[in-house]
Amino acid sequence: MIEKKLDELQHLSEYRDLVATRRRIIWPLAILMLLVYYAYILVIAFKPELFAAKIGEGHTTFGIVIGLGLIFFSFLLTGIYVHKANTKLEPLTKKLLEKTGDL
Repeated sequence: MIEKKLDELQHLSEYRDLVATRRRIIWPLAILMLLVYYAYILVIAFKPELFAAKIGEGHTTFGIVIGLGLIFFSFLLTGIYVHKANTKLEPLTKKLLEKTGDL
């Protein structure tokens, strides 16, 4: 019974639009995050002296600042996803729910 309902749902154009839009949002953000993170890790692995440079006369290094920037970058990507989910995915979900009702 559940399989029949899932099969009906998957054939609806609204469902396919929702899935396709979600993929168009998620994959670029995920790839961007992975690229930035692995670039950071590769610099640490192969050119650690770049991040070991001190900023000013204190104990703060360039690597610490870049690491914090990476954390803030992940927050930024999360904010972008939330905005896209609220403006693009939510209307598509409501449209699908209106069409299916209590499928």
